[in-house]
Amino acid sequence: MHDKKIKKAFIAAFPKTLPVLAGYAFLGMTYGIYLNVKGLPLWLPFIMTVIIFSGTAEIIGVDILAAAFDPLGAILLSVMIGARYIFYGISLLDKYKDLGWKKFFCIYGSVDETFSINFQSVVPPDVDKGWYYLFVSWLDHLYWISGSLFGAFCGSLIKFNTKGLEFVVTAMFIVIFLEQCLTEKKYYSELIGIVSATACLLIFGKDNFLIPTMLIILALLTLFKKPLGEMAEINEAYKLEVAAKAAKPKKKLLAHTASEGGDTK
Repeated sequence: MHDKKIKKAFIAAFPKTLPVLAGYAFLGMTYGIYLNVKGLPLWLPFIMTVIIFSGTAEIIGVDILAAAFDPLGAILLSVMIGARYIFYGISLLDKYKDLGWKKFFCIYGSVDETFSINFQSVVPPDVDKGWYYLFVSWLDHLYWISGSLFGAFCGSLIKFNTKGLEFVVTAMFIVIFLEQCLTEKKYYSELIGIVSATACLLIFGKDNFLIPTMLIILALLTLFKKPLGEMAEINEAYKLEVAAKAAKPKKKLLAHTASEGGDTK
């Protein structure tokens, strides 16, 4: 009976994590290659992905490890990057309160994608919520570890001159940013990031602008939390509208193909 309950929760959770698998396969490989290009050992991606489990912090951590020893700067930067998880935790208090031992990893694994799935999911009544949330967290974590290790392994096989290849991470974030702009109707969050980063770059210089930028972004997002939340709802509705419009031609094509098939019969 217990095994059936676990199996049913896994079957319900696994399809929800497939988009994360697709994203993490690419991001993890990028991270692994980037780490290898920086001259760090092959085993390091495994240690970092297990312990840190924050993609942005891990990518920035590569530069921190390759630079001069600055523990205070590393701590401050990590806190700024991970500050949004405070809001994730508050939002998930009710969902995770009765999970017993399972809630500890669910809390630890509440990164952006896992939070999105677990927060929005309506778990069927016949599925154990604790196991469902835990499987989503476990699977997402496994995807990230596997992608990073595979990327590091692929990077170790590169024999040509890799100078400049670290730009792959910059390119990745540019693509993610542009993709987000294309699927949103309002760009207030993006503007906050661009203006804050540009102002701090001009004021503090390229070596010291990152932490002030994160502090300003965190302060502005907290200050304008309510209007930005309303904008997020508008953007979410717009994404659904775009997805629905994109699905209509496919449905028409399938219907037309089916009718042609019926005519030939």
